[in-house]
Amino acid sequence: MKEFRLNRLFNAKSGRCFDVAVDHGFFNQPGFLQGIESMPKVVETLVDAAPDAIQLTTGQAPYLQRVMGKEKPALVLRTDVANIYGKELPTTTFSRMLEDAMLQAVRLDAACVCVNLFQIPGAPEVHDQCVENILKLKPQADYYNMPMMVEPLVFQPNEVAGGYMVDGDVVKISHLVRQAVELGADIIKGDPTDDVSLYHKVVEVAGEIPVLVRGGGKVDDETIIKRTIGLLEQGASGIVYGRNVIQHDNPAGITRALMAVLHDGASLEDALKLV
Repeated sequence: MKEFRLNRLFNAKSGRCFDVAVDHGFFNQPGFLQGIESMPKVVETLVDAAPDAIQLTTGQAPYLQRVMGKEKPALVLRTDVANIYGKELPTTTFSRMLEDAMLQAVRLDAACVCVNLFQIPGAPEVHDQCVENILKLKPQADYYNMPMMVEPLVFQPNEVAGGYMVDGDVVKISHLVRQAVELGADIIKGDPTDDVSLYHKVVEVAGEIPVLVRGGGKVDDETIIKRTIGLLEQGASGIVYGRNVIQHDNPAGITRALMAVLHDGASLEDALKLV
């Protein structure tokens, strides 16, 4: 049952999940390797900091899964690769899926897989490809009892902010999250809204599907911790942060601080002391 793998992903104390995304090298984008040049060192640091999960690609997952012991973070496996993150969209855009993605996930002992659902101004064909990817992945997810995390991402125009900054509009985010749920998501990895106090609307349209919120652009410690507290108050079931952890001067410290917020209800002041 999928529940068995979900039990490895969500923390028993709080029922929440902190997934650190370290799949950026998959996308061949300048600047994405900052802080993750050496994946063995990154994985070692994160395993010591002990988030609930680490999100990796098929090429990098062995660094996590070779770690001995049963207390290591669960593996979330990235299943698709795209070329839409630059300041300009390429002439030919794509979002492509791994062959036999679920079988690869089972062989790597993943607790979950992650797949994108892009909404990009000027690139409707990529949205179509994402929907097709998810439709193909869903039967495999059910067959192998592998939870499928869908990542609905509402982009700003690439020329404005590159392809990695969220739009932040609660209506756009809610609609795309709802499509992800309708397509069969077991978990949502959603954009943050500009107004955190509105995030309950995103959680509401997701229904019973847990919503983990991605970090977006890198911000200072107080901002990301305060935002996290606000998102949890709005009903989010956890977070999936990448650059705010891996590009931090103290990745282990910020991980501990965010884990304290998620699982122990730490205040902003107490969390900042852990960084």
